[in-house]
Amino acid sequence: MKLMKVLQEIFDWSEVWALIIPLIVLLLKPHQPRFLLPVIWYLWTALLINVLIDVISDFPGKTFLGDSNNSLYNIHSVVRFICFSLFFYYSDKVYSRKIVLIVALLFASFVIVNFAFFENFFNYDSFSSTLFIVESFCLLIFCLLYYLHELNAESERITSTKKFWLVTGLSTYVVINFFVFLFYEPLLSQNFQMAIKIWNVHNLAYILLCILIAKTFYAPSFN
Repeated sequence: MKLMKVLQEIFDWSEVWALIIPLIVLLLKPHQPRFLLPVIWYLWTALLINVLIDVISDFPGKTFLGDSNNSLYNIHSVVRFICFSLFFYYSDKVYSRKIVLIVALLFASFVIVNFAFFENFFNYDSFSSTLFIVESFCLLIFCLLYYLHELNAESERITSTKKFWLVTGLSTYVVINFFVFLFYEPLLSQNFQMAIKIWNVHNLAYILLCILIAKTFYAPSFN
């Protein structure tokens, strides 16, 4: 039982140590194309946010951070959307910047309206599942547009490019977690243990995302 508890604790901190994987690769291969700068910003920002999230989770009320980390999850969602939207925007060979701007403006409008009238951004009991669902949907649109472009262009070396590995990691993450975010908040009130288990699925998908971001940094720079 002690071993299982230790393993679960390590897994609970995966949102922190998983980010260290691509950051180590980045230190080994620091010369990355400019369109990956928003992704690098995301990694460092997410690392800071997730450390704070896990510290609050493990030491509730024992630090100046308080005992609820839900607003930090909401901040993380917004930061992730901004950073990956910038990645798609600057990948102008692949994307219509107008589409990215339109989706980004719709997302920003949703955030303002949702938290002004319907939800509390600083909700003590839970992060906003609605925010995470909308974020996942918007990012999935970008990912699908990328694949559609590559199929139309009949690219021969798509699986060798940095963009492919990054978009594959991101699309896998948002597809898996769309349903996690959809059911997580209701489960918190109805079946807390099941909510914990379903969040383990999120953590697995996040580890995979970070591994594929690391692969992105190793991939050739000809794209």
